[in-house]
Amino acid sequence: MRHRSRNTVSAVLVALACLFAPCGVLAGWAAYGLADTGRYVATMAPLAGDPAVREAVADAVRDGVLAEVAAGSPADTGAVPPLGTVGPFVHDAARSFTRTEAFRAGWEAGNRAAHDAVLRALRGHGGPATVDLAAVTAPVKRQLVQEHVPLAERIPVRHTAVTVLPAREVGRLRRGYQLLDVAAFWLPLASVAFAVTGIAVAARRRVALTAAGLGTAAGGALLALAVLLGRRLTVAAPPGTIPAPAAGAVYDALTATLRTAAWCLVALGLTVSLATWLTSRLRRPRTTTPPQTGGPTGP
Repeated sequence: MRHRSRNTVSAVLVALACLFAPCGVLAGWAAYGLADTGRYVATMAPLAGDPAVREAVADAVRDGVLAEVAAGSPADTGAVPPLGTVGPFVHDAARSFTRTEAFRAGWEAGNRAAHDAVLRALRGHGGPATVDLAAVTAPVKRQLVQEHVPLAERIPVRHTAVTVLPAREVGRLRRGYQLLDVAAFWLPLASVAFAVTGIAVAARRRVALTAAGLGTAAGGALLALAVLLGRRLTVAAPPGTIPAPAAGAVYDALTATLRTAAWCLVALGLTVSLATWLTSRLRRPRTTTPPQTGGPTGP
């Protein structure tokens, strides 16, 4: 009866450890990867050279320019070129710009400014997350001047605040961010503590260690599957007006570390289980056949 209760407690602790392991990896990825400005900018920087992202930026610039032209057209439409004529020209110009170093500088500055603004809002005490456009315009202008682009010196650098996260969203996301920050620290520790305790109290520790390894591998596989399903959902219904190829490229860049961590859990769990099985096989005592004794001898 005592062994049964020990095995029950061990099974519960090992199951909790296997459940907390992928959850801790997910929370740690979000808290220390996505919520770190330096890592976020370094992750997003290569996307400035991704064809899908460049095409999405060119499309957005074209749509924005055409909307401004349409809104600012005078009553005499003959003074303004037809939008169908302007569109391809603007798109080609925007596409050419996305291949320059100035675009890379603006891309990095824009991601850094937006990420800093969101973090300040989430860690602050209220108010929307705003970005000063001067933080984005200044490096682009500096790069264009270095490339000797005509009239680059005349580009205005105005301090204009643009809202990237409304105040009503900040309050809701702040609670999740604080919970995520706590979970990223405590879930991995709880997973290790439960696993060690569960193995220590088990009546058959090798079985408990094997179960912990297999459970960890299963948790890592489920996490990898969740990342894959998340990508399919993101590409099927991309946020806002972002094209599906660009959304997929951004998703892949942001979740690269998470996918690696998930497969590391799988490898770790399988390694522990295999090592436990091999050591149990090697330490198993070999049975020896008793020597044959001769029959009774006659007188």
